[in-house]
Order: sequence, then C-alpha cells, then structure tokens
Amino acid sequence: MVILGQREAVAEPPEQSPLDPPKLERIPAIMTWPATGPWQVRVVPHPEPLYHVEGDPGRLAEGIYDKMGALGAHEVVVETPQHDRRLSQFSDDEMERVLWVWASRIADLKKDARFKYISVFKNQGALAGEEWPHAHSQVTATIFVPRRIKYELGSAHEWFKDKERCIFCDMVRHEEKQGKRIVDVQGHYYALCTYASRVPYEIWMLHRRHNHTFEQPRPGSNRRQLAALLARIFRRLEKVAPAYHLVVHTAPSTMNKKGEMAGYWKTLADDYHWHIEILPILEKRSKSYSIKEVYFNAELPEQAAANLRALDPTS
Repeated sequence: MVILGQREAVAEPPEQSPLDPPKLERIPAIMTWPATGPWQVRVVPHPEPLYHVEGDPGRLAEGIYDKMGALGAHEVVVETPQHDRRLSQFSDDEMERVLWVWASRIADLKKDARFKYISVFKNQGALAGEEWPHAHSQVTATIFVPRRIKYELGSAHEWFKDKERCIFCDMVRHEEKQGKRIVDVQGHYYALCTYASRVPYEIWMLHRRHNHTFEQPRPGSNRRQLAALLARIFRRLEKVAPAYHLVVHTAPSTMNKKGEMAGYWKTLADDYHWHIEILPILEKRSKSYSIKEVYFNAELPEQAAANLRALDPTS
C-alpha cells in the first residue's frame, strides 16, 4: 500500500505548532477527557490528513495496478495541554488517560463498517519523523489491513491451527521462564526485548492473559498497571535512544465481510493477542532501517534487556 501525493511534513517551530493550546481551542474536538471542564487529553482531526472520511474508495484497475481513494480517518491525540511535557514525564494517572483515549477511539472507529483496521501510533523525536514537539500520538482508520498486521494475523492463525494455542501467550510464558529478555513487569503486564529484535532495544508489551482487542480489556485487567509500566519503559528508553516509534497492535474489525478478511479469521478471538511494539531509533545505528523487512541489529536482546533493567526509571 502506497499513498501518493502526500508531502513529507517538516516539524514546525513550537510557536507555529497547531497543537499549542490557544490554537487547539479553535479546532473542533472529536473528543476530550474529561468530557466537561478543562481538558487533559483532546482528540482533533489531523490538519493534513492522510485519509478522509468523506467520499468513496473508487476502487479501479489501472493496467496491472490497483488504485483507490484514500478513504478513512486520521486523528491527532493531544496527550496533554502542557506544551513542554513528554510521556516519560507523565504520572501513572496521566498515562492511563492516554491509554483510555486510544482504546475509546479504536472502539468508536470500529463501528464504521467501511474501516477494516484502526492503527494507533506515536513518533517521538525528530529522528522518528515527529510532526510537532507537543506531546501527541495519532489514530488512523483504513479500508485495508496493513501488511505488517496481515503477516502477524497469518502467522498467529497458522500457529493456532497447528497447536490450538495462541503464539503470543506461548511467547510470554517462554520469556517468563527464561527471564533474560524481560525488562520490567507490572501485575500481569510484561515488557520484554523480543527474541531476534529487529532494532536495538526493541520492546514489546503484552498482557499475560489472552485478549485479542486492546480496546476491550478483560475484566480485572487493571490498565493502571499498564500505564505505570509504560511510563517506566519510556523513562528507561529516554536514557539510551533519542527517538522511537510506538504502535498498538490490535485485532482488525470483523464487521466488513468482504476482501482479504472474508471468512478467514474464524479463530481471531483465540489466535491473536494485542500488544504494543516500541522500536527505538539509535542515531548511530541507522543501518537497522536500511533495507525494508530485513533488519540488522548489533545489540543482542538479552544484553539490551539487561542494560534497560540496570537503568533507574525513577531518576
């Protein structure tokens, strides 16, 4: 999937950011938390969206190629009204609010049968292509399932078909026994450096109990624990990497029965497992990103996990 005609955004100086509170107040909000009174988290339409809610996909063939309109949604989650704060500086309460808003937007956009997948992602730092310095993340809804997610779904489906177990649950149990790649734990939430990490200090965050949808926590999941763990991980990563990409991986929508998902994921609730992936960017290790889908990583995940465990997340 390639989106054509969209210019690369260049980070604007702070005084020009559309996320500055005075300018932000003039943009109609999609949602705010709390719903009344001074807001703590605010969701607004992206000022230069990749996808547009209005219109028709207009699917057509152009010779041997497939072409369609950029139908979807593109939103910005403004994570705090304070312009000079990063997620690593958030309290557990503030982090939990952001998680709640992410889940709320996924659940709401999944109600639109046109959308097959909802992505939540965050680009932190100039090296990650951060659009504005004000703390923010983004939500997109697309009429296709991203390639990376389709690959995960296919692998999880094949594993379940063969073993009748979730591959992600197996991974958590294995890492729990090994211990050497686990960075931190809070309740039933685990942060670990994945086996054969794609980039130095790559971290996945998973719940030990099975659940395929991030936006619908299981009873007793206690998202405050995830918020506390995520805040500590950000504080650790800030000591080793100037930038990172974060992506929430959740199950696709099952409302649309056409296309690539038609009749294929009958075991989706059993074989997929939501998780958060964080890919740090180390300025001197750009080779990790040099070839698409082929990664070079000089930092063993076991050593990366040990290095991160040794860092004090409270300082």
